Amino acid sequence: MKVTGPSGPRPVDAARPQRSGAGFALPGAPAPASAGAAAAASAAAGVAGVSALMALQGVEDATERKRRAMRRGRGLLDGLDALRLAALEGADDAPALQRLSRAVGEAAAEVDDPGLATVLTQIDLRAAVELAKREVRRTAA
Repeated sequence: MKVTGPSGPRPVDAARPQRSGAGFALPGAPAPASAGAAAAASAAAGVAGVSALMALQGVEDATERKRRAMRRGRGLLDGLDALRLAALEGADDAPALQRLSRAVGEAAAEVDDPGLATVLTQIDLRAAVELAKREVRRTAA
């Protein structure tokens, strides 16, 4: 016996319409052609939905490009700061140079904001100048 609430107990095998796994069907309507065709159609729709989601994830909007460009700019500034600190301490600046060189080698993201693009270009230029100065000192020594 199954208790379902205020209506009281009723037997489990109560008269219920039998359902097929195919979905909704009207009483007296002809049965669907085949469950296999319905399953194939729903599988194709699922794949189309997944590919659409993947395509949307691949699209990069302007805010994401700006965020990535700012992250790259901060990384370059951190590298320049590490290089400056190594020079002030008289420490080996080879690791800082390698990190800065890798950061300069990364592709710069296109940004729509002209002010941000100008600042990022200036940071790139400063990092390239520091790398060139260190290269000249290394080859002269």
